[in-house]
Amino acid sequence: METPKNETFRDSIGTVTDEGKRAWVYPKKPSGRYYERRKIVSYGLLAFLFAAPFIKVSGNQFLLFNVLERRFNIFGFPFWPQDFYLFVISMLIGVVFVTLFTVGFGRIFCGWICPQTIFMEMVFRRIEYWIEGDRNKQRKLDRQKWNAEKIKKRLIKWFVFLVISFLIANVFLAYLIGSDKLIRYITEGPFEHLSTLLPLVIFTAVFYFVFAWFREQVCIIACPYGRLQGVLLDNKSIVVAYDHKRGEGESGRKKFRKNEDRIALGHGDCIDCLQCVHVCPTGIDIRNGTQLECVNCTACIDECDHIMESINLPKGLIRYASEDNIEKKKKFEFTPRLKGYTAVLIILIGILTGLLLLRNEVEAKILKLPGQTYQLKEGNIISNVYTYKLINKTTDTISNVRFKLRKYEGEIKPVSTSETFEIPAQGLAEGTLFIEIKKSELSDDTIKLMIEVYNDTEIIETTTVSFSGPRTYN
Repeated sequence: METPKNETFRDSIGTVTDEGKRAWVYPKKPSGRYYERRKIVSYGLLAFLFAAPFIKVSGNQFLLFNVLERRFNIFGFPFWPQDFYLFVISMLIGVVFVTLFTVGFGRIFCGWICPQTIFMEMVFRRIEYWIEGDRNKQRKLDRQKWNAEKIKKRLIKWFVFLVISFLIANVFLAYLIGSDKLIRYITEGPFEHLSTLLPLVIFTAVFYFVFAWFREQVCIIACPYGRLQGVLLDNKSIVVAYDHKRGEGESGRKKFRKNEDRIALGHGDCIDCLQCVHVCPTGIDIRNGTQLECVNCTACIDECDHIMESINLPKGLIRYASEDNIEKKKKFEFTPRLKGYTAVLIILIGILTGLLLLRNEVEAKILKLPGQTYQLKEGNIISNVYTYKLINKTTDTISNVRFKLRKYEGEIKPVSTSETFEIPAQGLAEGTLFIEIKKSELSDDTIKLMIEVYNDTEIIETTTVSFSGPRTYN
């Protein structure tokens, strides 16, 4: 964006002083239409986040990411390591989706949806306002000596932060090990499950560190998405922007004076009140243009609109706008770049939908036992030994499972089981089996066999194996 007249160029982030020390941010408590909308969105997402691991769909946890046991549930559908390709496509869809909205609307994800922003601004920051007061009171409390008032307020705040961090850690753990297991561990006592207690303590410490001290530095330093912003944005991207054309005027920013004809004097609409700076949770001046620290939280929009309203000037000095909108009064347009990302997104969603529809409820793997060759049995019967593994991806036990050869005449004989067996719900059945075929059926020393897996009379899966024997001459 074009550089406003009063911009001060920076070669460091806004939360670091000239001496290289942390510049603590004390944002003013926001209010306004966007803030109220963000509260509705944020608390809705928080309710979903805390409820999702405890919601069951057909007996499956709504969301589960159990890496250690390789069990994953997404929207109630169980996925196994064999479905990893679906996970990869889903991640690609997520990346393209975020990229598409970043190109079109900047860091709208950061300001409205990101868990870090929601927890920081809608939970921990609001608790801080409740205990310590608004911006000026927090600054005063930070500067004063450690008297009874300061110790009391800080201890209460730190304790509440720790409790909330502990609750978040428990919910996070429910996503990883399962809500049923978490509840069982809690009722049985934490010291009965020290291997789980240790990660819980670590998660609690990490969340407490992030929200009590690291704060906005996560968005500025640690988050890779913020770095992508500079690559993805262009002059047509809608971001939280300061209208420097209107704000600077001919003679720049001037303080407001009552009954002054600002238009005749060439003053811009910006009265240099610094309220947009005071309310910013990352401590930047939005009037200096788009900056890497900006998370598009809209707090500056609400604050500026309030000031403009109080001095009878039009709102929207800071608003959602693109550089082309400010410079050339161009409206938002669906650019070829956005069309390209949209096309890729639609194609990926189509592929994922197709794969999900074709996804079998049973996964079968039959492999030849390593180091074993064929056996020639009585009656010119050739026998090969295999191991099998059948994975049941459903929540129901599958009974009366059996194998059958397609095309070739022969027998499949499971070892140590009857001809039929069952696969437990969300479990697997594995074992060893022999495939026996008459020598006269072999047209070569190695042939491909198609094996059908039946549930009663219904085919539930098919797989192929290699069958070897002596070269046969007919």
